Amino acid sequence: MELTVKIIESFIKNESSAGVLLIVVIIVALLLQNSGLSSLYMGFLHTPVEIRFGALEIAKPLLLWVNDGLMAIFFLLIGLEVKREIMEGHLSSMQQIALPGIAAIGGMVVPALVFIAFNQSESFAMKGWAIPTATDIAFALGILSLLGKRVPLSLKIFLMALAIIDDLGAIVIIALFYTSELSTVSIMVASASLVLLFIMNRMGVIRKTAYILVGVILWVSVLKSGVHATLAGVALAFMIPLNSKDKKGNKISLAKEMEHGLHYWVAFMILPLFAFVNAGVDLKGISMDEMMGSVPLGIMLGLFLGKQLGVFGFSWIAIKMGWAKLPKASSWMQLYGVAVLTGIGFTMSLFVDSLAYNDTEIYHYADKLAILLGSFLSAILGYIILRTTKSSKKSSKINTKER
Repeated sequence: MELTVKIIESFIKNESSAGVLLIVVIIVALLLQNSGLSSLYMGFLHTPVEIRFGALEIAKPLLLWVNDGLMAIFFLLIGLEVKREIMEGHLSSMQQIALPGIAAIGGMVVPALVFIAFNQSESFAMKGWAIPTATDIAFALGILSLLGKRVPLSLKIFLMALAIIDDLGAIVIIALFYTSELSTVSIMVASASLVLLFIMNRMGVIRKTAYILVGVILWVSVLKSGVHATLAGVALAFMIPLNSKDKKGNKISLAKEMEHGLHYWVAFMILPLFAFVNAGVDLKGISMDEMMGSVPLGIMLGLFLGKQLGVFGFSWIAIKMGWAKLPKASSWMQLYGVAVLTGIGFTMSLFVDSLAYNDTEIYHYADKLAILLGSFLSAILGYIILRTTKSSKKSSKINTKER
């Protein structure tokens, strides 16, 4: 139990530090875009990067290399985390998965309905229905870290599990709704790559290099297929063995090794770089009328109101119906405070926004500003609720004992 607590606290500490870095990066991006350096910033985003290997050519601006390439590594990490949690972690039994699972469903359904309510009459605008369904775990856990022992460990575990399920939902949404015309040849190459990865897994191959090489082929083929390239990261993750043995018979977990190795790269390089190239909102070109448009309002209210109503409402129903229990040592108000924090969309919402509207500026950055505002409001209100809600003496004793 003590080892499990240490692992969870270490994870939370790392995510919290990453959250602070993301805030700094977003502020820098906003300052650059809204200063005399905006042309330099935009030039950086559209720097052409090309890789050619015989007849195979991949030519994209730097912005898309980050969104399609580096984010595939992020989703590889997400896939590894999901696989571990499902097989032996906090999602390995129905009792453990019940509350965060039901809450995550509410946190995706209600925000989507809020967005749809504002945009159902506009077909292009409706492409962004999934934008407010996302949660940024780094920011949410960063807020919780500021509160220390005021928040029971059980609620932090609840938020972690909910965010993982939320990410899994985002993966499904991207696969089903954000793909373009499919290339048969590329799909066949991708399928062959997956079959080879599966065979390697069943044969007990534990060489990391082998999985990376086939994974690169998988990524390129998925990129060329019309399916979003980030899904290659998830597919690769599920093919990497969680529990194996080396030639000497010693137990080895290639999946855990890769997850541990990727964590710092993702938290302190990939996500900050993604935030930097996507959060540069041109505030000069946004009017109040544009912010009151159906898309910005749908995003902002979906994150700020839809998320908290969906997560808390579905949690309340699950607990009252006896399907789940209130997290140990926590109160209803504390659960509500955590539900509010799930409205922090930031990087995940920005990513879905880039897919929905193909990085166009049709809304003059009002859509991205709505993400920032909805996330900011959720962070402030969630912090205030959790800061002002006092734990009972019983809760405090249990929380201390768990630690």
